[in-house]
Amino acid sequence: MLAIRLLLAIFPSPLLSDREQLLTRKRVGFMPAANDLRKGMAILYNGDIAVVLDTQHRTPGNLRAFVQASIRSLKSGKSSDVRFSSTEKVEVVPMTTRKMEFSYKDGDDFVFSDPETFETVTLPPELVGDARNYLVENAPITMTFVEDKAVSIELPASVVLRVSDAPEGIRGDSANNVQKQVKLETGISIQVPLFIKTGEKVKIDTRTGKYMERA
Repeated sequence: MLAIRLLLAIFPSPLLSDREQLLTRKRVGFMPAANDLRKGMAILYNGDIAVVLDTQHRTPGNLRAFVQASIRSLKSGKSSDVRFSSTEKVEVVPMTTRKMEFSYKDGDDFVFSDPETFETVTLPPELVGDARNYLVENAPITMTFVEDKAVSIELPASVVLRVSDAPEGIRGDSANNVQKQVKLETGISIQVPLFIKTGEKVKIDTRTGKYMERA
C-alpha cells in the first residue's frame, strides 16, 4: 500500500481529483535535504507552513556546511531567519499555481483576478515585492497557492510598458552604447537608448529590470 502511495505522489493518477492528489502528496511527504531548498518553496517548520523567501549556502572554515534561510509563516505573516544543516531533511508542502491578472490597487494592497472565474485575490505589498514595478492593468502573472492561500506571484520573463517621461537625447552624441534615463508608467526609471521618446512602449526584462527593445 505504501508503494502505491509513493507512486501516486510521484505520478498522480488522472482519475484522481486535484484535491485527492494533493492529499496523497501530503500523506507521503516530500523530504529533500536543506541543501535543495529554493526560493518560493513551502515547507513545514515547527508545525507551521512557511514560504522560503531566500536561501544562502555557507561553509564557515572547518565547520560543517549549513543553509541559512529566510522564511515567512503563512499563519502569522512574520518573517524569520532559520538555519539548517545542509544534509538535514526538510518537509516540503505541495503548492498549486493559477494564471491571474492584475486588476487594481486598493490602498497599499494589490488586487488580482482570475480571467476565467473573475474570482479576486488581494495581496499585501510585502508578498508582491519588486513585481509591483511591472504591474499595469490586466498584466498577466502566475500566482502560487499553499492550502488555498496565495503565497507569491511570478511575472512573465518580459513585459511591455509605456514611457511616461523621456528627456531629449543629447545632440552630437552618436555613440551606439550611449543611454539616457526615462520614467515608465509604473513609476520606475530605467536606462534606454537615446532614440526612445515619451509615449513609446518598451520591452523590459523583469529578471534584470533592463531595457530589451522598443515594442
